[in-house]
Amino acid sequence: MEFWLISVPLDKVSCQSLEKLKRVTAKNDPTTSTRVHIPELKVGTLDVLLGLSDDLSRLDSYAEGVLHHTWQGLSDVMEEFSGKLLESMLPNAVDLATYVTKFQWDRAKYPPMQPLKTLTDIISKQVSQVDTEMKSRRAAYNNVKSSIQSIERKTDGSLQTRMLTYIVKKEDLVLNSEYLTTLLVVVPRSAYALWERSYESMSKFVVPRSSWRLAEIADAGIFTVTLFKNSVTEFKSNAKKYKFTVREYNPDEAEKQKQEMSRLAVDKKELSRTFVCWLKVNINEIFVAWIHIKVLRTFVESVLRYGLPVSFQFILLQPNKKNVKQLRKQMNCLFKHLDPAATGKADVGFDIPDVSTGQQEYYSYICYPIKIKMVNPS
Repeated sequence: MEFWLISVPLDKVSCQSLEKLKRVTAKNDPTTSTRVHIPELKVGTLDVLLGLSDDLSRLDSYAEGVLHHTWQGLSDVMEEFSGKLLESMLPNAVDLATYVTKFQWDRAKYPPMQPLKTLTDIISKQVSQVDTEMKSRRAAYNNVKSSIQSIERKTDGSLQTRMLTYIVKKEDLVLNSEYLTTLLVVVPRSAYALWERSYESMSKFVVPRSSWRLAEIADAGIFTVTLFKNSVTEFKSNAKKYKFTVREYNPDEAEKQKQEMSRLAVDKKELSRTFVCWLKVNINEIFVAWIHIKVLRTFVESVLRYGLPVSFQFILLQPNKKNVKQLRKQMNCLFKHLDPAATGKADVGFDIPDVSTGQQEYYSYICYPIKIKMVNPS
């Protein structure tokens, strides 16, 4: 879904051209147009306006980037609920398209009686604060997520190397015995029979029939064997001759790992909850701020281009996707009188999830494209 925020002066020819444009588009394609009402804003001096033109251009790009990063953060955290992402973007409790088409200047956040420079600074500070906090929150979330992934990676792989915390239970082991201990041995699947025949003979202090298979993963299984502590070295040496691998295992360390994993899971759940709530609020705040930036840019450009007193109107066009080029040609023709030397160029879109804005091209009229991609991620 694409919109064009345009500004034309209120001179007789431009008004006639605008009315003609409405008639032509209504007749030939379903292009819709909406009058955008803005409050009376303080103009300031020419030097201030020239400076603001550059400032707003940079702020526009900055806010756009923050909007993209905020959206990406929400997408990452809500990846298992990606179908609900668009529901998260409801500025002022309406969908994006409705907010744009029914735009109303937020007088509470951006008092129109303040100088344009002050309004720009207010929005800039707002965007910067969101950007800074988002980076901090995202870093905290990613740190916990990385810690969990690091532990999870240790639970994957072969029985030769993987963490045994979630395979071995306390009841599988002889614990707190003065003389006995339990070893964990990795045996290739093809050598199960050999293990059963030989493990009792690897030391004369092995407890008979004390071996049990705890798990089988890929091409190997892990077996327990109980023996006297003073024969562990002998058993390990003989097991190595059969190419059986004795795994080191500390029940206390395993319990600590379980507790750490549980703690991280709780931390991630809580961080996810608070991060999502924060993102839902602030992604809408940034979108609202970004649209106000577009309006401010259009206003400043209009004063610089059309002069004083303020006498121009903002129109929001929603062109038919199939007739964009045709509409652009019609507008270039209808408003050519504003600057006969102007040559329209193809818009260059900046793609970000759900929302993007075209780079400003020079036309005889003022135009800022806004593209809203209303597509549910899958």
